[in-house]
Amino acid sequence: MYKEKNTYDKPTKKSANAVGAVMGHYHPHGDSSIYEAMVHMSQWWKQNECYIDMHGNNGSIDGDPAAAMRYTEARMSKDSEMLLEDINKRTVGLVPNFDDEELEPIVLPAKFPNLLVNGASGISAGYATEIPPHNPGECIDAVIYRMRNRKCTLEELLEIVKGPDFPTGGIVQGIDGLKQAYTTGRGKVILKGKTFIDTSKADPRIVITEIPFDVNKAQLLKKMSDQIQAKNVDGVRMIRDETDRTGLRIVIDVRRDVNPEYILNFLFKTTELQVNYNFNMVAIVRGKPCYMGLIDFIDAYIDHQKEVMRNKCNFDLERALKRQEIVAGLIAMVSILDAVITTIKNSKNKADAKENIISKYGFSEIQAEAIVMLQLYRLTNTDIFALKQESKELDQEVRKLKSILSSNSALNNAIIEELLHTKEIIDKPRLTQIEEEVTEVEVKTEDVITKEDVMLLITHDGYLKRISMRAFGTLGEGEQTKLKDGDVLTDIYSVTTVDVLLQFTNLGNYIFLPIHKIPESKHKDLGYHVSTLISMEPNEKVIFSFPVADFDEDKYVLLATKQGLIKRMKISSLKVNRYSKALMATKLREGDEVVSVDVITGENAEVVIATYDGYMNRYDAKEISIIEPSSFGVKSIELKSRPKDFVVGAKYVTEKDIILLLTNRGNIKRMRPDEILKGKKNHVGKMYLKVVKSNMHNAINMDVIHGVNAKSSLACWIFCNEGKVDIDYTVLRIAIADNGKRFVNDDKMKPERIVISRNDNDLI
Repeated sequence: MYKEKNTYDKPTKKSANAVGAVMGHYHPHGDSSIYEAMVHMSQWWKQNECYIDMHGNNGSIDGDPAAAMRYTEARMSKDSEMLLEDINKRTVGLVPNFDDEELEPIVLPAKFPNLLVNGASGISAGYATEIPPHNPGECIDAVIYRMRNRKCTLEELLEIVKGPDFPTGGIVQGIDGLKQAYTTGRGKVILKGKTFIDTSKADPRIVITEIPFDVNKAQLLKKMSDQIQAKNVDGVRMIRDETDRTGLRIVIDVRRDVNPEYILNFLFKTTELQVNYNFNMVAIVRGKPCYMGLIDFIDAYIDHQKEVMRNKCNFDLERALKRQEIVAGLIAMVSILDAVITTIKNSKNKADAKENIISKYGFSEIQAEAIVMLQLYRLTNTDIFALKQESKELDQEVRKLKSILSSNSALNNAIIEELLHTKEIIDKPRLTQIEEEVTEVEVKTEDVITKEDVMLLITHDGYLKRISMRAFGTLGEGEQTKLKDGDVLTDIYSVTTVDVLLQFTNLGNYIFLPIHKIPESKHKDLGYHVSTLISMEPNEKVIFSFPVADFDEDKYVLLATKQGLIKRMKISSLKVNRYSKALMATKLREGDEVVSVDVITGENAEVVIATYDGYMNRYDAKEISIIEPSSFGVKSIELKSRPKDFVVGAKYVTEKDIILLLTNRGNIKRMRPDEILKGKKNHVGKMYLKVVKSNMHNAINMDVIHGVNAKSSLACWIFCNEGKVDIDYTVLRIAIADNGKRFVNDDKMKPERIVISRNDNDLI
């Protein structure tokens, strides 16, 4: 564009014209990449200094694409002149273009540190860089200060360059991260949008006036809307985009009964209204990529400017000396004007006239050329005076240029003078606010979700129903909530919308599901299968569920696997912020699976382990190590002596509990915990199934009815391969020597597990 004279003081030309010129003369890239670069250099929300003045649609902060190059017009901006000034004075090196027909500059003279002012982002030749934009006036002041104080420290420079200055404004938090980045070239800060809460109306409003740099406004609005639609936050009436030519403005209407600070913190936490900005300041210095701190950038720019200034002065000196020689010759000619004219008149041609003048009067080649090309009107007295005045000015210019080239202080002063002039043109107020401390944003569920009492219904097949208290109360006597054919209701809990449902699966995972994330249902609805709310494996099934109101309580999860591993986990270790998929509760060996999960309150409980061969062991729960979810468990019972044996259940018990043991023949055996011999962890245990001559009983499942319900008749079932069988455990006598009572009389039905309906009476 510069070569085509498509500058700021000329009318704009079609963008396609500039794209074609670049493609034809300099870089044979695709036209789209060239045009996208042009568009980028014209967008105020991407650049502190826009180098292209584009007329027409050049995109938007919402991510809208620019119009095609045939529809837009462009020219160089005035600020771009600062990058190219003096480029024709051999100030920078030139190399041949791609076809060796033209020369192009290696770098630009750049009257200001452009790499700091506009920053850089991207990957090239395997090197990634992320240099944020900075305020142009601050960068120039820092360069000047460094030139005047070569031993200055980074702390001194940070008094001038406060930090990044993004064209979109915002707030940068974390002075320690800034210092690290400006020291090593790498660091991290927090970048937030600027907001305020408007309470002038009946309903408060959150107003966003600036968003973080490089954040797409349309995507930000969509993310906010998605959070509201997903019911991750309550109390937002409406989100409006009121952005116009006067500036960016997003308004969020909040209900008057909701604290807008909570909503704002939630948006900071869950959307790009607050982002991490990572410095990765890699630049090429003397052909080599390297990490650069602030001082490194400034020193490299100073070295570059010194080279540019020396090259410029040498060019100007050469031109001034040549002109000085010409002017001296013209002034000398005046004293012998008539003779010179006569000599020229008597010469054959221009070349002969030059030779005659040189030989007769002692003029140089340059002087002779100027004399023969002189127009007659220049021989007036006025022009002779002008020549003498010019001679004096040239003498001063030559002395100044030689002084700059011979004195480092004069060289520095000349650079500083140009920098001050540049600052007058491109300086602008700082947009980004710098805050020393990082504000920790803590969002509690109860702050952003309206707390409401609801009933949670869980079925054996994994369906969940969240029913409001009012709707739950409308269920008439004898009526039942709708269930899938063959399914049964296993758990009924009175919970709140700020509680969390934990569900454990056979594959060693657990599901963290906030109650408010479960859509509300009616009695006539089937509810929602857990796999539609949380991503799960195809062969994964839930084996245990319970709600949690407080993760700080003294509670532990007891988890046992088929191969005999067991572990305790603090319930607090299961609390997470991201829960889009099932999370690891325990590591599993190949072929292993989780067979039992329970919840222990405190340290004083005991644990009962049951195996397929009928062996059981009882010991204190505190013998089991507290382990993180990402680890394997420890051995619960000795299985080496019985290679085909495996664990079928592990539960915590107290003296008032009832143990139910299910056998492969459909028998239920009722036992008291004190009937189980107390031993140590990883002991062999004792067999508690009666040996029979044929068709031996084997334990396939165990469950516990806890003390508060031990004397009542809870709903219990035996689930089989084909349907279910109701059982009444109260009819069972406690007899340690027998195999219990048979409830599955159909040999075609293979029993699988006991299901005990849990309700609010034994709510965890």
